[in-house]
Order: sequence, then C-alpha cells, then structure tokens
Amino acid sequence: MASRRLFLQQSGLIASSLAFSPLTIAQAPKKDRLGIALVGLGYYSTDLLAPALQLTKNCYLAGIVTGTPSKAEQWMKKYNIPEKNVYNYENFDKIANNPDIDVVYVVLPPSMHREYVVRAARAGKHVWVEKPMAVTEKECQAMIDACKQNKRLLTVGYRLQHEPNTQEYIKFLREGKIGKIKMVSCSAGYYDARTDHWKQKKEMGGGVMYDMGVYVLQGARLATGEEPISLTAQQYTTRPEVYKNGLDETTMAQLVFPSGARAAVQTSYGMNMNFLHVTGEKGFLKMEPYSAYNGQKGEASGGVKIEHKYDVPRQQAMQMDDDADAIMNNKPVIAPGEEGLRDIRIVEAIYRAAKSGQSVKLT
Repeated sequence: MASRRLFLQQSGLIASSLAFSPLTIAQAPKKDRLGIALVGLGYYSTDLLAPALQLTKNCYLAGIVTGTPSKAEQWMKKYNIPEKNVYNYENFDKIANNPDIDVVYVVLPPSMHREYVVRAARAGKHVWVEKPMAVTEKECQAMIDACKQNKRLLTVGYRLQHEPNTQEYIKFLREGKIGKIKMVSCSAGYYDARTDHWKQKKEMGGGVMYDMGVYVLQGARLATGEEPISLTAQQYTTRPEVYKNGLDETTMAQLVFPSGARAAVQTSYGMNMNFLHVTGEKGFLKMEPYSAYNGQKGEASGGVKIEHKYDVPRQQAMQMDDDADAIMNNKPVIAPGEEGLRDIRIVEAIYRAAKSGQSVKLT
C-alpha cells in the first residue's frame, strides 16, 4: 500500500497543494483498524463493499445507516453488527457519540452526497464518498470545506486509482515509454435495462455522464497527466421514454489538453464498451477491459503486457485499506475530494457543451 501511494504521489496524481497536510488532520487515539459505517445498503454496499470489508487489514465493517429496518436486521445478523452501531437517516447525527465508528462511507444516490458528507464531517468522522462525488462543483466544494473545517479526511471512492493494472499503465506512460501523448480514446458503458432506478432519475443525480462518465474522464486525465482546457460534447438517447428531460443515455466528448493532446471519450447505458487506448509519438498502450471490477489486461509497444489478476472484490478492499492507512498514519490520500471536484467540473462543462452545441473552455 505504501508503495502504491508513493508511486501516485511521484506521478503527480496527488496534488500536494490540494491534498490534506498531515498537520491539518485531527488526531484520534491510535487504532490497529478503523471502524467503517456504510451509509446506504444498495447493491454496491451489499455485493461489493461489505464483502470487501471482510478482506481488509486496516479497517472493518463496524456499523450501517439504512432507512429499511428489515435490512438492518439482516446485516446485524450476517455481519455481527451491534445494535448500537445501527442508524437510520433521522438519528444519523448521533453517530458523533460512537467511538466504534471512525469513517462514514457515503454510498447513496449523488443528489444525497453533499448532505451526508457534511453531516458526517460535523459529527467528527472521516468521510469516504462514492463516485460521482456530487452533482455540481459547488456541492463538491462544500463537502471539501466541511471536512477541512472539521479536520477530517475526505476521500472519493476511485477504486481504479488503487488498482495495480491502472497504476502500472500510468507508470509506463509517465516514464515516456511511448513518447509524448497525442491521443486518448476511452469508453465505459453497459446496457442498463432498468427504467426506475436512481440512474434514470435526473433529480437524484442520474444520467450516464455522472456515473460511467467519470471513468472515461479519469482515463483521459490519468493517461495525459493533465487537465483539459476546452471540450465539445454530444448526447443522445435511443429510449426517450426512459431518458427524458435532458437525461443522457449516451454521451461523447472531445477534450483538448494544454500539451496539445486530444481525448475522445464515450459512455453509455445503451451499449457495452470498456477500453482505454493511448497513442504516443513512439507507440501505443491499450487496456481492455479498462474499468471492470477484475480481469483488466493491457498491452503496449515493445511487447509489454499488463495483467495483474485478482478476484472480486479485491479492488474495493485495496481502496479501503489504502484510505484507512492514510488516516491512521496521517498521510495524504490517493484520491482526495479535490480529485472528485475536478471531474465534476468537467462533467458540468460537458452538459453545457452538449446543450449549446458549442465548444466550452475550462479555466
């Protein structure tokens, strides 16, 4: 874990001027493992995070927050969670008085992220929040500010930044193995047959660009090591009865970076696609699949092969172990809140560009 963090810091993926300084984090009594409370017990918590917390070394599942009593009973029994560590959305703030819980992991629809991140920070807990970080840049900033004011760490659940295949391809590119980056193409999508999930509800932060789109923005940003300065975008749907009122089923964007590199990114709830292709002056790198929960593999110029194998849910376990280690040892996190804010700033610009049909500049 320490080596992964060192590499990301050396690669410029953690902006030291933006990451929390160790001196700004309020210190708690030293623990061998941190207690995690999951807020929201949907698919991601149930099928991935809770099982991953059975594999972690630096943290464990200590509590839950749910509005469904039947779920609370099931989780208490399955994971031996004491009743005193079970909360609902009304009494959530009482978590401040519970020393068993060190970190609150917000796994709710994006429209609810700001509220529960701020409440968790005010309760004196460190906060992990699932992607997308929030719906607007303004909300992201409010979350960052609340955690800083309360001297708590805020981390975005960007599992891929903790993932060994991702870290290897970034290192390969940063070492200049294919020369100056000229073009990036990144896609992430699947066919979502649901019609009444929060992802199909605009008021809850739905739309593919917020969800799967964050992966392709990460692909472009991590591959180039830069932030885009302008972009154009297009959006469409083949199911207007589901994706309506401006909600996007498929989004494509073209990004321009300061070095002159270009990126074409595509994301969709209407088709299966998952790859990253980077073209440099002297060669190429390709990852396919790129953003899956496991099975990532890649190849690059010079006969380079990238394939670190592991089982689900090791990505999530690595992510949470890294983030818990950062808290316990007063280190910068790999994906601080500022990293999530950068993506949401671009997402908002993509929506503006798609609506106007014009190029949008990013400052």
